[in-house]
Amino acid sequence: MMFLTTNTIVKYGCLFLLLSPLTGCFMESKTEAQEEQDVSKNPPPPAVDAIKVTREFLNKSQEYIGTTEPIKQIILRSQAEGQILSLKVDVGDKVSQGQVIAELDNTLLKAALYKAEAELASLQSAVIEAEADVISAQAQVKSDQIRFAQTEVDANRLKELYDDGAIAKRDVELAMTEAKTAKQSVKASESQVKVKKATVETAKGRIISQKAVIQEEKKRLIFTKIKAPSSGYVLERMTEQGNLIQPGGEIIRIGDFSQVKVNVAVSELELKNLTLGKTVNVNLDAFPQQKFTGIINRISPAANQESRQIPLEILLSNQDQKISSGLLARVTFNNNENPPILIPESALKIDNPRGNKLSNTVFILDNINGNEQVITRQVTIGENKNGKVEILSGLNSNDRLIVKSSGKLENGQTVRLSAISTIN
Repeated sequence: MMFLTTNTIVKYGCLFLLLSPLTGCFMESKTEAQEEQDVSKNPPPPAVDAIKVTREFLNKSQEYIGTTEPIKQIILRSQAEGQILSLKVDVGDKVSQGQVIAELDNTLLKAALYKAEAELASLQSAVIEAEADVISAQAQVKSDQIRFAQTEVDANRLKELYDDGAIAKRDVELAMTEAKTAKQSVKASESQVKVKKATVETAKGRIISQKAVIQEEKKRLIFTKIKAPSSGYVLERMTEQGNLIQPGGEIIRIGDFSQVKVNVAVSELELKNLTLGKTVNVNLDAFPQQKFTGIINRISPAANQESRQIPLEILLSNQDQKISSGLLARVTFNNNENPPILIPESALKIDNPRGNKLSNTVFILDNINGNEQVITRQVTIGENKNGKVEILSGLNSNDRLIVKSSGKLENGQTVRLSAISTIN
């Protein structure tokens, strides 16, 4: 039988205490190693960044700068002289066709109209008098004709008596002279009728002329109310209430914003692709989130001799009239060809992310039974620029393309979408 002394117990107790932490550490390390081994046996699917395949041109169209203008601008001018009693619109106001914009003092014009109407009444009275003179002259002609007929009958009767020897020759001669005198009176009175009639026609001509004067005065009076010739917005006010304005004086400038035009000068190299009515893309800095489509309305037949650029006029629809004048417009021309599929270079470097050579293999996603799986696809590469590559064949517009992966990919492999993928 073995007996342990106190010193021996103490010695072995201390040794046990020293070995205990080491034993615990050994057991803990073994557990972690087992976990890592389990993970290596069942690794999680690699995370991938995926995008929807898009079509666009590798080389962006040349951008041309222009400025928006109303389709039509009208300077409203006065057609009469007078002081402006009221000016009813200001810059920015909307006006309608026929709306009274300003009124002029019409006192002098009314006085001129009244004077012209009084002169017309006087001329009409003169015509009535002249027509009465014509009637009187015509009556005198009839009287002279009757007298001439009577004297002619008397002369013939006396001549017969003279032939019979009943009277003296002198009596016959007197009767014939009287007949001749009566005939001359008829001619004279007929001439008077013509003169009186001419006087009437002259007076009537003066009436026509005076009526024209009255119409002119009335028109000038109407012009004292200045109306808008078309609808639009007031762009500029060129005079003020109280000013004296002359015929032709400018009052306001009106802009028609039912459509907006943009004038740009394009390179002569673009001319072969430009036709009237062709659509173009227009971006306005004032509306960065909105795209506009314009139509080529005019192409100048003459290029600038120094810059060799062709002036164009482009029309934009502006039904809600939110596009104002003076906005910066950026114009690009649509390419008649269909844009190719463009993908990032990174999609062709998944197998060799640090290499410069681009692979002909891409990886696309296919959802099978709710799981995202990888499908390898061979593609034909076109031009590349600024990190973008043209794909001539091998991809469709509805493909979902993997552009980056956390691990190596194989055909049929299950993957998971990263948080930054742009597809659902």
